[in-house]
Amino acid sequence: MELDLNEVIKITSAKVLKNETTLKTIGFSTDTRTIKNGEIFVPIKGENFDGENFIENALNSDAEGYFTRNENVFDDAKIVLRVEDTLVAYLECARLCRTNINPKVIAITGSSGKTTTKEMMYAICSQAFRTHKTAKNHNNEIGFCQTLFEMPIDTEVLIIEMGMRGFGEIELLSKYAIPDISIITNAGTAHIGRLGSKENIAKAKCEITKYQKSDGIFITEENPMVENIVEFEGKKIFCTLKDVKFLEKKPDYTKFLYKENVFEINVSGEYNVKDAIECIEAAFAIGMNIKDIQNGLKEYKNIEKRFEIQEVNGYKVINDSYNANPDSMKGFVKNVLELYEKPVLVLGNMGELGENSEKYHFEIGEYINTLNKKDFIVLTVGDLALKISEALSDNIETKNFKNTADLTRYILANIDKSYTIFLKASRSEKFEDIIKMLEGDNL
Repeated sequence: MELDLNEVIKITSAKVLKNETTLKTIGFSTDTRTIKNGEIFVPIKGENFDGENFIENALNSDAEGYFTRNENVFDDAKIVLRVEDTLVAYLECARLCRTNINPKVIAITGSSGKTTTKEMMYAICSQAFRTHKTAKNHNNEIGFCQTLFEMPIDTEVLIIEMGMRGFGEIELLSKYAIPDISIITNAGTAHIGRLGSKENIAKAKCEITKYQKSDGIFITEENPMVENIVEFEGKKIFCTLKDVKFLEKKPDYTKFLYKENVFEINVSGEYNVKDAIECIEAAFAIGMNIKDIQNGLKEYKNIEKRFEIQEVNGYKVINDSYNANPDSMKGFVKNVLELYEKPVLVLGNMGELGENSEKYHFEIGEYINTLNKKDFIVLTVGDLALKISEALSDNIETKNFKNTADLTRYILANIDKSYTIFLKASRSEKFEDIIKMLEGDNL
């Protein structure tokens, strides 16, 4: 979406250093590789880079002009706008898109499940509304702005995924998104190494309500810590699986009863059902009917590296290695051991867990011991995942490997193809390499 140039100058409090453009409206880009004619370059400053160093590149790629934090004016530029902070200017312009189009805004965050919930929410809302969403997992400030600039002018519902690395980040996104509905999928242990405690994680997640509309709705799982921390004065809904009656569970299908209505999703796992009921509540809040909600949930499909089923060299492989934390790992193994025969759990290191990393990994092994499953194998990869193997009872077959190459050689030499292989680890462990190596690449 392009914005009126005079409005941009006003809302960013920009000092006009040069204005020779004939354009009345302009677009924006932070990437010199994809910038188009009629757009102005927004040079963002990061920890290890400064976009100001690439202004000439942007102009050589036909940028109309640029924002800047200094007084430098390049001859090739037609419009130069000086601002105190280029990221804030970018966010202000994104918020102008939000207010000009004025869709219902559903903001989603959580320790895990936020991308799944966003995709479920999109599948539901698209049944009745012109709906736009965050692309892939572009859930930081830059991705937020890109999402709004790509939003069609007839959008009725905007679904925003909000990621977090520390305090203040979700509050910043909330300030410029101005949510009507906010969802915290859960507040678990992801990023506990950065934030120090579950309470701090809950506080950071609850920032999503900081700039929410007062007549909006806040939705989350039943969690006393969040209930005590959240300061939102509007309507609050706390979802729980206690209100769900499971009617049918299969490896790729779940049927359940919630609030006297039957719903179906073509995925398994109680954690997916918990995400689904949060979406159902949000859909109720924007006035959707039961039939559209049911149809939307049935149309939801797993996204890449979320329980992605593949046939590889005669093996059935289910890849859920997009990310992992103690809560999502426990949900994963429970689902696998409950629904699948002869599984091989391939579990890797979980990142960003801080000084208690070994403890959290050991607890996964202890949790597996409680699930009372026979005829399965646990293979672990990495020094932290070794603790999972060490915690397992003696009657569970397990082995640890230093790297994915050693693991893959072991599978090819020792694992019968009647077993199903399940992959789960933090993204940094690159478990997708296991699939490539099973196919015969780089071994």
